[in-house]
Amino acid sequence: MTDRINHCLVPETMGLRGMLLKIESLKKIYQRGDQVVEALRGVSLEIESGQFVSIMGPSGSGKSTLLHLMGGLDRPSSGKVILQDQAIDSFNDDELSLFRRQKLGFIFQFFNLLPTLSALENVALPRLLNGESIKDIRPKAEELLKMMGLEKRMEHKPDQLSGGEMQRVAIARALVGDPIMILADEPTGNLDSKTGEAVLKLLQNLVNEHGKTIVMVTHDSKAASFANRLICLKDGTLDTDEKISHA
Repeated sequence: MTDRINHCLVPETMGLRGMLLKIESLKKIYQRGDQVVEALRGVSLEIESGQFVSIMGPSGSGKSTLLHLMGGLDRPSSGKVILQDQAIDSFNDDELSLFRRQKLGFIFQFFNLLPTLSALENVALPRLLNGESIKDIRPKAEELLKMMGLEKRMEHKPDQLSGGEMQRVAIARALVGDPIMILADEPTGNLDSKTGEAVLKLLQNLVNEHGKTIVMVTHDSKAASFANRLICLKDGTLDTDEKISHA
């Protein structure tokens, strides 16, 4: 599979480095009845292009909230989310939706594939939503599925695929729009250990060999070890931030 990726994927940003995402004093407060929950309490950090970042922390530490705010899936109570020099926290709903579709890729624990669509149609979906035709998108979608080793599964629907195959379809979908950043929320949480490791190696290859930027939330320390940077949250604050060596 790695050989296919090396042959097919030629990223525009290969070899480039620089600050891609800046988080400034980010806070998120939820009101649950009479209870006020501070999910994030003033988190600040920067992420450079070409990094593979793992975010860990105990349940309730704010890691998924942080990922959702990075991707514009939720809005902060205060603070800034600056992505590619754009303050996305100030976007209106339409601007934010367009930015997500055009600039970001998402990978989820439960795949989030549409059951009535084939693998190829699921991969093409983000660009279909942008108004492009399936005729124009098909070559790229086919190329990505071949990269994932799914050339014989393109017309299969999700219920005809294994968990690992569904996650590889989801990764292809995340790549179809050539995103500036991929956000992964527990991408191996619904996979067995062997399949999960294969998915993590694939993500690692996208970063190390092709300059992609990935931010991954995980509860699994082994999964986190595939990244080159580990951020740990505790009680809605930044606890530790360290590089991971693979030497």
